[in-house]
Amino acid sequence: MRYGKYESGRGGGAGTALTFLLIGLGAGAVLGLLYAPKPGKQMRKDLRRRYEDARDTFDDWKEEARDFAEDAVERGAEIADEVRERVKPIAKAMRR
Repeated sequence: MRYGKYESGRGGGAGTALTFLLIGLGAGAVLGLLYAPKPGKQMRKDLRRRYEDARDTFDDWKEEARDFAEDAVERGAEIADEVRERVKPIAKAMRR
């Protein structure tokens, strides 16, 4: 690693950037709520509500990612089957 320049390993730059963005947004939201002039009971209620909203959003994203991954795996299997069927006659011809 060079000084003054961030180098990520194996091209995971977008995932790393998104992770840092989400961490920063979460930390900023919590600090903003903690410094807001509200009574403790109301602040705890707001924190709980926002936590539950964030958890619901994350669960939705997780489901979407799972569906996308399942579709990608299914499509990959279909492509592999198509390629296998197209290559089968060529393989037979090469064996002769």
